[in-house]
Amino acid sequence: MWPESGEQPKPLRTGLTTGTCATACCVAAAQALLAGKRPEKVEVTLPKGKERILLIEGYDVLDDGKCIRTSTIKDAGDDPDVTHGARIFVELSLSETPGVTFLSAQGVGTVTREGLVLEIGEPAINPVPRAMMNAHLEKAALVYKYRGGFKLAVGVENGELLAQKTMNPRLGIVGGLSILGTTGIVRPYSCAAYISSIHQGIDVANANGIQHIAATTGSTSEAAIQAHYQLDAMALLEMGDFVGAVLKHLRKVPIAKVSLCGGFGKISKLANGHMDLNSRSSSIDFAQLAAMAKTAGADATLLHAIGEANTSMQVFEMCQSQGVEIGDLLCAEALRAARKVVRHKTGAEIILEVWAVDRRGNFIGSAVEGSR
Repeated sequence: MWPESGEQPKPLRTGLTTGTCATACCVAAAQALLAGKRPEKVEVTLPKGKERILLIEGYDVLDDGKCIRTSTIKDAGDDPDVTHGARIFVELSLSETPGVTFLSAQGVGTVTREGLVLEIGEPAINPVPRAMMNAHLEKAALVYKYRGGFKLAVGVENGELLAQKTMNPRLGIVGGLSILGTTGIVRPYSCAAYISSIHQGIDVANANGIQHIAATTGSTSEAAIQAHYQLDAMALLEMGDFVGAVLKHLRKVPIAKVSLCGGFGKISKLANGHMDLNSRSSSIDFAQLAAMAKTAGADATLLHAIGEANTSMQVFEMCQSQGVEIGDLLCAEALRAARKVVRHKTGAEIILEVWAVDRRGNFIGSAVEGSR
């Protein structure tokens, strides 16, 4: 259980990526194999040159001493990271083949679809973590005058279960998590990792010939649009609040048809031109909703009530009770805002459409364009 928060705000703690944790395990395992040492702490150099000290939680001898398993516990700081507190481990052995051969141990996935930065069949260990581990193992070989190579398997305890809470299954990363990190540091509530997963989802769909994807703001809208079109899981993209990340990436990736689907309030923000739909960045524009309601035939009494409303769904329900249909108008405005962002550089056609749902997942508005 997390301790109670204090009344005074405090700076959020940064953490360390799975790539940094795996690198620390490599440093410890190399010292155990090459020098018979078992340090309790090791130093890791991050991609931008900063150094961090990590605790090593354990050493296990495998394969009659030919392989060493080392582990550490990931600290993601104050970020709500799915791998916070997970045990990251490596199994390192010596090899006559120069360089480092990367493998998946238990809890790290394998790439099975095109469109990712790694080839099909490769362990899901991203390029920057690979470079970090390779550099630290090369340094250890130089220090201890070792001329051979290494066979390195990276794992995460319970990684298969943790991966179900990520986009890995949809991206075609099977069997576990990815070993990630570009700076080595986890910054609390950073948008970068989420946006990266959105881009990966679009890339994977494109590389596998998916011609129609649906980007949704949450599970309710996802279930609605999936049922409507009977879309495959690979075609579904939970964009959350980051509609701008989807639309801007579509400038580079030619998906033939894109359905944007979300709750009424989120779609109203898109209609107002916002590309980040989170409340910290954008608010419901009740004046805009009133203007749409007026266009749809709302009388003065209803318009006054809209001005006094607290939520967007309250506005929709008041309009619905008076027979004022603003759902389609709202989606049409959102579609116009989305189209302004999506101008494919190659000139390829991208058909856009916008759907709005209520809290139960019923469609309450839509706007569908033909090929442009």
